[in-house]
Amino acid sequence: MSDTILGPLPLWAEIVTAVFVVMGAAFAAIGSFGLVRLPTFFRRIHAPTLGATGGVWSMTVATIVYFSVQSNGLFLHAALIVLFVALTTPVTTIFLMRAALFRERQKGSDVPAAAQSDQVPIPKRMAEEE
Repeated sequence: MSDTILGPLPLWAEIVTAVFVVMGAAFAAIGSFGLVRLPTFFRRIHAPTLGATGGVWSMTVATIVYFSVQSNGLFLHAALIVLFVALTTPVTTIFLMRAALFRERQKGSDVPAAAQSDQVPIPKRMAEEE
C-alpha cells in the first residue's frame, strides 16, 4: 500500500464529502448556539450533546467517503470514532445532569424531588435512634 495521493476525487465524491462536512459543521454550530442562548443548565446541556453527536456522524461519513474513494477500498477506521462518541457522550451527559441536579437540590432550588430509587434507605438501627 502506497501513501501517495492518487489525484483529484471524482465530482460525485467531492459533492458528497462537501455536503456531509457542511452538515457536520452546521450541527456543531447549532449546538454551540444552543449552549450560548438557552437560559438554564438543564436546557443548555442538550444542545451541544446532540450537536456533537450529529456533527461527528456527518464528519465520519464524509471521512469514509473521501478515503474510500481515494484508496479504492472501503475505509471503515473512522467508524471507531462514532462508536466511542456514541458510547461516551450519553454517559457523560447523564453524569453531568445528575451532578447538577444534586447540587440544585442541595441549594434548595425548585427541581424535581429525588426518585424513590435514588434515596438511600436508613438502616433500622439508625431510624430507631432518631
